[in-house]
Amino acid sequence: MSGTETAIHVEEAGDRGPLLLCLHGIGSSSAAFAPQLAELSAYVRVVAWDAPGYARSADPTAPYGLDDYADAAAALIRERATTAHVLGVSWGGVIALRLATRHPELVASLIIADSSTGSGTDEAKARAMRARAADLAELGPRAFAAARGPRLVSPDAPDDLVGAVVANMAASVRLPGYAFAAESMASADLRAELPSITAPALVLCGEHDRVTGPDASQAIAGAIHKTAYVIVKDAGHLANQEQPGHFNAWVLSHLRITASIPE
Repeated sequence: MSGTETAIHVEEAGDRGPLLLCLHGIGSSSAAFAPQLAELSAYVRVVAWDAPGYARSADPTAPYGLDDYADAAAALIRERATTAHVLGVSWGGVIALRLATRHPELVASLIIADSSTGSGTDEAKARAMRARAADLAELGPRAFAAARGPRLVSPDAPDDLVGAVVANMAASVRLPGYAFAAESMASADLRAELPSITAPALVLCGEHDRVTGPDASQAIAGAIHKTAYVIVKDAGHLANQEQPGHFNAWVLSHLRITASIPE
């Protein structure tokens, strides 16, 4: 069943240069990209969404699948530009990869951070992903976030970052949106389509990512023809939030190559 159109909230910063569209992880929102909105907007137009059914975006009126999320992202690009550089973190990276195969004409380049080829590559991972919706229903957003959030950063992450990650998750996730997102991940297996991606890609992974991990990021990097792979030191799964200076420097370097952004 395919989702229908829904109102999507975005945060935007910057008034020059190419478009950088930021797609957050399954337990997050546009707030996760505050460091990118603040710093990278000096060079590009940064747009970060609240995915359909998250935070300030409306709930879909029908179940959303991975193609629906990719199509919603494509619509945001078309409203603002002819192409975009697409930054996806975790689940957002899976959406970005599907966007690049479903709407290749819209994707100038990819930045895929701490992501995977989908949970559908492994039956146990798919079952665990589907079970998350029931956990959210049972625990409620606050307890759910308190249980899951700390694992998204490195073991040595400061308490204020852990608190911010947990608070953002608690404020962003709800049903049915989270259930649709979890199902889109559980049914996704992108391994066969990655070699068809023609956009140049930067793949990053936090050194201490305990969620998807370096092996999953390496699988993405190895399958895309034009790609660079980077380990972000002293970062966990949310490398863009835990080490924003290093992360943004790599993204800017990639954009200077792919979009000819001046020094």
